Amino acid sequence: MPKFLVDESTGRKIFELLSKSGYDVKSVSQIIKGATDDKVLKFAKKEKRIIITDDKDFGELIFRRKMGSSGVMLLRTGTTDANTRFELLKKAISKTKEPEKCFTVITEKIIKIRKIDFGKG
Repeated sequence: MPKFLVDESTGRKIFELLSKSGYDVKSVSQIIKGATDDKVLKFAKKEKRIIITDDKDFGELIFRRKMGSSGVMLLRTGTTDANTRFELLKKAISKTKEPEKCFTVITEKIIKIRKIDFGKG
């Protein structure tokens, strides 16, 4: 089962729902509160955790600045309802074969999965 790191932008409730469902999950706000995105990315990579975030800046860090990653799941939903977002997240987790090697964008209508080219990062 993949391991996750919930970004501060995503909120406490998603962390709690993942935790209660048995996922191996940590929260940025509990362990590296206020850390910059690049520090969050480095921490996640070191611990082999997939970042769950609402912050699209991680795409910039990975694809433009070529920083390494252990995977990102970006929630781009129109709703802030944690239960709805959690259901979308679970669906994306089940559809992504190697989430630690992907940048996954999750909306209400689509799940877009893009492989991260580790040869360039």
